[in-house]
Amino acid sequence: MPNHKLKFKLVTPETTVYSGEVDSASIMTQMGEITVLPNHVPLIGILKAGEMRLMGGGTETFLAVTGGYVEVHGDNTITVLADAAERAEHIDEDRAQRAKDRAEKMLQEKDFANDIEFAALQAALERSLSRIKIARRRRR
Repeated sequence: MPNHKLKFKLVTPETTVYSGEVDSASIMTQMGEITVLPNHVPLIGILKAGEMRLMGGGTETFLAVTGGYVEVHGDNTITVLADAAERAEHIDEDRAQRAKDRAEKMLQEKDFANDIEFAALQAALERSLSRIKIARRRRR
């Protein structure tokens, strides 16, 4: 009998954020969003900061992911190695809003010495916006 579930594992350098069986996983990559279903072709991709959505047992689980790699194996296993990640229910929306406000203020006021500083601040803003979006989605 074919397996209609995916074994999904999301780990960061600090912890395992999620481990379990899912029906599908929607993941933002540098090449665009992919949705992995059972018997998906094996692949390796680079994560883009944003939302990850897992479907399983009729429920959706939302996660915020900053960057890293995803590997889809031929045996219906997905492994995500993320720089940082958190489940929607663990996001402090007020803290994320303050981080967003700080990043926007610095982008407006700061004269950047180099592109690296600007890119780091832009990435911080993107992470904050993603966390806010995911926290609000969970509230609905």
